[in-house]
Amino acid sequence: MPFRFRRLEIPEVVLIEPVVFSDERGFFMEVYKYSEFSAFGITERFLQDNHSRSVKGVLRGLHYQNPPRAQGKLVRVLQGEIFDVAVDIRRGSPTYGKWVGVRLSSENRFMLYIPPGFAHGFCVLSDYAEVHYKVTDEYSPEHEAGIIWNDPEIGIDWPVESPILSERDSRWPRLSEAENRFVYGGPR
Repeated sequence: MPFRFRRLEIPEVVLIEPVVFSDERGFFMEVYKYSEFSAFGITERFLQDNHSRSVKGVLRGLHYQNPPRAQGKLVRVLQGEIFDVAVDIRRGSPTYGKWVGVRLSSENRFMLYIPPGFAHGFCVLSDYAEVHYKVTDEYSPEHEAGIIWNDPEIGIDWPVESPILSERDSRWPRLSEAENRFVYGGPR
């Protein structure tokens, strides 16, 4: 099996460690394989890939798309290191408003699967980071939404004090005020 899957404190969010084959030429690893992911229970199909490059201290998020254009994400770092965060925004969920965060880097090659119903954000810890993520639906501006990165009710312990934010990311509402159409449907 070319992947090791580990459920995090919020069990729908999964840390994925690919098996890396290294030799004197470099390395090879599979990044995504539907049969392996679906055998673990990640059955969504990915429809779009995104790639960003950001400098140290940049914080992107917390973003999501509302149904019917909700997105699951598979996030990995091509260069550098980030602190990647998922926040459960499914009303009625036992982990509603809770967050999990992990360090993803080009060194550890870990990936994070974030299902629909979660807000996503990351901050850059290295001089720069290139982040690649697959999403389960295409970008839809009319379904786009977000939550302010420092919502005190969520209380994310970001490893940056004064992040560099886009204008849009500095104006998102708190979770309690955000447009949010997600409702918890029980265990997967």
